[in-house]
Amino acid sequence: MGVISPRTSGLCSFLQMMRFAWQSYRRYAMGRNELRPLTKDGYEGSMFGGLSGATIIDSLDTLYLMELKEEFQEAKAWVEESFHLNVSGEASLFEVNIRYIGGLLSAYYLTGEEVFRTKAVKLGEKLLPAFSTPTGIPKGVVNFKSGSWGWATAGSSSILAEFGSLHLEFLHLTELSGNPIFAEKVRNIRKVLRKIDKPFGLYPNFLSPVSGNWVQHHVSVGGLGDSFYEYLIKSWLMSAKTDMEAKNMYYGALEAIETYLLNVSPGGLTYIAEWRGGILDHKMGHLACFSGGMISLGAEDAKEEKRAHYKELAAQITRTCHESYARSDTKLGPEAFWFNSGREAVATQLSESYYILRPEVVESYMYLWRQTHDPTYREWGWDVVMALEKYCRTDAGFSGIQDVYSSSPNHDNKQQSFFLAETLKYLYLLFSEDDTLSLEDWVFNTEAHPLPVNHSDSSSRAWQRR
Repeated sequence: MGVISPRTSGLCSFLQMMRFAWQSYRRYAMGRNELRPLTKDGYEGSMFGGLSGATIIDSLDTLYLMELKEEFQEAKAWVEESFHLNVSGEASLFEVNIRYIGGLLSAYYLTGEEVFRTKAVKLGEKLLPAFSTPTGIPKGVVNFKSGSWGWATAGSSSILAEFGSLHLEFLHLTELSGNPIFAEKVRNIRKVLRKIDKPFGLYPNFLSPVSGNWVQHHVSVGGLGDSFYEYLIKSWLMSAKTDMEAKNMYYGALEAIETYLLNVSPGGLTYIAEWRGGILDHKMGHLACFSGGMISLGAEDAKEEKRAHYKELAAQITRTCHESYARSDTKLGPEAFWFNSGREAVATQLSESYYILRPEVVESYMYLWRQTHDPTYREWGWDVVMALEKYCRTDAGFSGIQDVYSSSPNHDNKQQSFFLAETLKYLYLLFSEDDTLSLEDWVFNTEAHPLPVNHSDSSSRAWQRR
């Protein structure tokens, strides 16, 4: 790339990476959900119910933010002319919400272009049948053809991270449509979770949408649980700090996590274990590495005596996640890493050694940088840029790799849409000025789509109604 230093050449480098990722997608997979860079073709997948263009919708705000104007206009034109909602497959409620609705909402708030608002609201309406359960807890899969709800991969259960990560987008859908039903649906989810007994204050990952009871006592801040906690603190922030219910639920959950899941390894690494009915698995998933940034984001609003503690905890968890990168041959982190048998912050089997362009570690670097301005976080972020360029760039886009502990890893032939939505955006923000998507004015959904904080005093705003 001919780069010199993180600060002087960083933003330019991210523009180059984003432009290359986008142009490769456009050339070989335009309109498909994701690019397969090795075979130079597109990939649809099954989780979007027949919706197309996931990479386009996910990329809109990143293209706009980076002022890639020609590319943004290409993406906008596709949304206007080719993004059709009359599909008939079975879709993941969660994935459609965070990628498509989140991406459209952000594009609308950044540009004011009506097409994005209209498509977001219409797509939101197609998700409503998922909530037609005895408890109002939505199922994970919605059938776009029949409008019925289906069973998620967890059998007869709904997954905490999925039904718990709708709040931000659905409040904005009510705000933009004037239809209170979206806000009502997610407020009911809060009501169910507030009333149910929680083991030791913890939230298990699986809940029956029929009985409203936990199905098993597996607790994780990584996959299956992660963004539920993120959306609590972000709901508080998005409400301009009026949503006391979200705030109280977040700090209550964080205290339980710290009491029962937090550990420090013999080597001094702080990590959040997984909990199975009282038995701990001493591992963290890459997905759990967002939590350093989350704890940092919420530290200022904690009780005064806890603020410094949470800032330090955020830094320690982020350092641990950095170590999972630093201890690999590629300097990219594995999907999961363990703390046992004298090994720390490394995967213990090949099935957990892959890296699929995930953003969570650089996400935490960005939040910690914005809070502390410690140059270490930019240095660590730059290490990730160098590793992505060396190991993940192909002739036709970026690809995940199958083994971070190999100095010549095989590629997985997939340029994930979230690489453009999240990984590149968080790296860009890590090296931007603090007023670029200021954390005072924006919150990011779990796909890194920025949504505006409500600074209005109007009590008619959706998230201020009680």
